[in-house]
Amino acid sequence: MFLDDDKLREECGVFGVFGHGDASALTALGLHALQHRGQEAAGIVSFDGEHYHSERRLGLVGDHFSSEKMINKLIGTSAVGHVRYSTSGATVNRNIQPLFADLSGGGFAVAHNGNLTNAITLRAELVDGGAIFQSTSDTEVILHLLARSPMPRVVDRLVDALKQIHGAYGLVALTNKKLIGARDPLGIRPLVLGQIGKAYVLCSETCALDTIGASFIREVEPGEVVVISQEGLTSMKPFPPMPARPCIFEFIYFARPDSIVGGKSVYEVRKNMGSELAKESPVDVDVVVPVPDSGTPAAIGYASQSDRPFELGIIRNHYVGRSFIEPTQKIRELQVKLKHNINQPVVKGKRVLLIDDSIVRGTTSVKIVKMMRDAGAREVHMRIASPPITHPCYYGIDTPDRSKLLAATQSLEEMNSFIGADSLDFLSIDGLYRAMGEKSRNPILPQYTDHCFTGDYPTRLVDQETHTPQRQLSLLAETA
Repeated sequence: MFLDDDKLREECGVFGVFGHGDASALTALGLHALQHRGQEAAGIVSFDGEHYHSERRLGLVGDHFSSEKMINKLIGTSAVGHVRYSTSGATVNRNIQPLFADLSGGGFAVAHNGNLTNAITLRAELVDGGAIFQSTSDTEVILHLLARSPMPRVVDRLVDALKQIHGAYGLVALTNKKLIGARDPLGIRPLVLGQIGKAYVLCSETCALDTIGASFIREVEPGEVVVISQEGLTSMKPFPPMPARPCIFEFIYFARPDSIVGGKSVYEVRKNMGSELAKESPVDVDVVVPVPDSGTPAAIGYASQSDRPFELGIIRNHYVGRSFIEPTQKIRELQVKLKHNINQPVVKGKRVLLIDDSIVRGTTSVKIVKMMRDAGAREVHMRIASPPITHPCYYGIDTPDRSKLLAATQSLEEMNSFIGADSLDFLSIDGLYRAMGEKSRNPILPQYTDHCFTGDYPTRLVDQETHTPQRQLSLLAETA
């Protein structure tokens, strides 16, 4: 059980570097910068020209990859790394990435951010054909497809594998002679290219480049495969071109606010979301308070637009990991205070407006509203800087099934009654697009992947179409 179980889970983060004497150290630093994308496990695979070296651990990057002893194990001038939250596969050592396999032609290590929507279907077919899986991660499907490809070159074999999968991916792969990056044809998941000295870097977000002192070159384009070797960088686009649809939740919640995604400052977009929310849903209050940390930029934007004071009415403890499971309800209720505590002098006797980035189940909102009232707030209003989440995600974000999404089962009035606020409102879908710099959402050809709000899934959901949830779990159990 996680303390912030009411939040969507950050998918994963990937990092790769080629041709640098401190490859593993840079990878560890890059993974530190991407820690917000996954806190369950981390791993690094390096290559020294003859041998691969792999270290994969449950827990945070800093728990395992900060010591000189560990970095010295990961020798080599090339490395790939991964931070993970398990959207596919259980939290066990065998599912920690990068995954590695010895293939004909040499070793192959792969780290993947995203989720394949036909992985279970492909997995069942592969097992029927004699494949032996070592994990329950959908990423391993890519390895098996690659191993069975008849193509002669490893890059062509990877492309052959990618052409058989549906869904979202930003991945990095390391071979004996190459670092390869690939992004899904719609660009749902992010991947960027940078350079430090003469070495190239691939990673999920620009904040990782900043951390290691690398310069940003460009984003890997949707459907692009980039190949980095001693000869330099080459690019190929093996998929038919199609309009890009990057995930809009990168801007709402997942990306770090100091990252640049799609040429836009995540921080500025989040402030814009708050500003649009203030225009659409004003309320007469004394103070605007963010639910930290992801609600903070939107609260700044709302306060500025509405000319109301911004205050840190909730103080977050950043040193809380998993919550402990206790037998009594009273202790469970106290767990929220491990992470959030009310700054009483700021809210006592005030009409408070809480700003959060999203509501999933609503359970955390209930607790925070109650804490505000217990601290003496006269009124407690809530505004959400994104539209209501009505549909689950199948592209690498861990969302509950639809029946557990508050906005999918209750009206606005019912949601407000559930969380106990004096009023509740959400940013409209067009307001969200205006914050992104668009006039509105194009209903014919949406500019972003926004299925969590609209139900408009941009790819086939093969596993959902083919197998019931119970059958999906059964297939994973049978092949694990």
